[in-house]
Amino acid sequence: MKFKPEKITKLIEEIDALVLNIREAEARHQDILDGVCDSYKKSARNLLHYLIFRQVDLRLVQKKLGHLGLSRLAKAEGHVMASLLNSRHILGGLMHEENQKVGKSGLSIKNGEKLLVNHTKELLGFRSKGRRVRIMVTQPTEAAYNYALVHDMAKSGMNCARINCAHDGPDVWKKIIDHIKKSSKSLGREIKITMDLAGPKIRTGAIQPGPKVRKFTPERDEVGRVVNPASILFVKELTEESENHCLPLPEEWLKQLEQGDKIKLTDTREKQRTLKVIQKSQDGLLVNCYETSYIGTGTLLKPERGDLPEVSVGDLPPIEQYLLLRVNDRLTIHRDGIMGEPALFDDDGHVLQQAHVSCQLEEVFAHVRVGERILFDDGKIEGIIDTVEADQFEVLITRAKETGSKLKAEKGINFPTTDLGISGLTQKDREDLHFIAAHADVVNFSFVSRKEDVTELYDELEKLGALNRLSVILKIETRRAYNNLAPILFEAMRARYVGVMIARGDLAVETGWDHIGRVQRELVLLCSAAHIPVIWATQVLESLAKKGLPSRSEITDTTSAIKAECVMLNKGPYITEAIRLLDTILADMESLQEKNAPMLPQLKKLAL
Repeated sequence: MKFKPEKITKLIEEIDALVLNIREAEARHQDILDGVCDSYKKSARNLLHYLIFRQVDLRLVQKKLGHLGLSRLAKAEGHVMASLLNSRHILGGLMHEENQKVGKSGLSIKNGEKLLVNHTKELLGFRSKGRRVRIMVTQPTEAAYNYALVHDMAKSGMNCARINCAHDGPDVWKKIIDHIKKSSKSLGREIKITMDLAGPKIRTGAIQPGPKVRKFTPERDEVGRVVNPASILFVKELTEESENHCLPLPEEWLKQLEQGDKIKLTDTREKQRTLKVIQKSQDGLLVNCYETSYIGTGTLLKPERGDLPEVSVGDLPPIEQYLLLRVNDRLTIHRDGIMGEPALFDDDGHVLQQAHVSCQLEEVFAHVRVGERILFDDGKIEGIIDTVEADQFEVLITRAKETGSKLKAEKGINFPTTDLGISGLTQKDREDLHFIAAHADVVNFSFVSRKEDVTELYDELEKLGALNRLSVILKIETRRAYNNLAPILFEAMRARYVGVMIARGDLAVETGWDHIGRVQRELVLLCSAAHIPVIWATQVLESLAKKGLPSRSEITDTTSAIKAECVMLNKGPYITEAIRLLDTILADMESLQEKNAPMLPQLKKLAL
């Protein structure tokens, strides 16, 4: 094959310019490199190289290299200078350059890959046989009381156990940890314990509860005939486990009713209804309802049998209320902790009082500005901040379902374009750190968005004598964290050992669903350049863990996780099945993909 010398010469000049830019940047930023931990000296240097490397559009250079059959630098992130100098050396050979003085990279391709492997082992423990990618599993409260569940998770392939400090408390956490350690000892392998700091909660406040009433609707066919009456269970009292078809009634009264008895009532709409006792059991009385009925606290029930007294339904829990929001509606967000309420209208449909709800984090009111975007409930509802006052601001709803979207209490609020200036560490986090430092291997740091957040965490760990003993995983879940990732990583590399969790759900809401694919990829590449392990999180095999059956899209999504060093599964009743399937998928995919590099094993047919 003939090569055009002038084109190769031009390519050499472009690579030489890149190398020169990188070396000059290294000299300018030596103070940053001097500040990192010894175990990350070469990694920090390579991250700086990568940042300079990516400041130019490399696509044309990549195409030219590819046309020559050379590396296109697409997998150079872990060893930038070595990859550039290797390509430069080969191009010089094609031009028959004598006495090439390319220079030393300081980090070979092989050693760059080794650094990531070693950092991963230190942070997440040893890998399972047959797969490189670790599996992290969120522990449910049940794990504190059910050792067999923890043992099954570990046996199925769990490498790291995650405990979320947003739930339960120290007593439960300690029991879970004891079960993890017992299981680890039983299986003869290490299981790393990671604990999540809850971080600040930006959520909707409480909403005025609805009426204490329950609706019972029979099933009807196409012409309106009842084909299946609604079932009501009369019980002596309600418990936390009671289902929505239960009504509390006096125990002595229930004992006197018999199968076949009929009961009259006037429901909350003044409709006359008749119920029929179908069955008596230890759980209570099963009653059929043949017409739609609204039965509330205090509704009077009168048996047709004259020897039985009239009684009233006991206290029912209120219906969970919500705010129904449509496009162009206005919503007031207030600092006060008063109960939120839906909008009130007059008979002509004019708004008498617009919907309002509180925000649980007071700090946001000092930072929001007119024109900034706001998202609710994982981005299901979107709006623009329209007016701002000291203790409240108004939102114009710009996106919701055509029929209206329901906004409930305790739903997440995101401000993707607002610098909230909020510290990632809350007072609760500082208190929880005492327990984490004493019992965990890794602390997962939520809501990190700038390098100062990392500094604040390290200061707290230093006070506890846990810096460089307790490893750290930074959860990247906001647009601001993504944009600030480089300074965050340089600051994080002051300590050993560090990982990054890509919280894909929150990140997708913040950056937009149309950008999340690119954002994920760039995060993985930046972390690979720093030889920092990546944990792939949010909704991995979620349907399988919760419902027992995975979706096709979940399986496809899971295969993408092979580019990370660890995959996190959330809790669910079918969690052990999810772990086993993930273990199989990861082991199967690793023969075809090593980190970012596709592999080509012998092509095989599937066995029937």
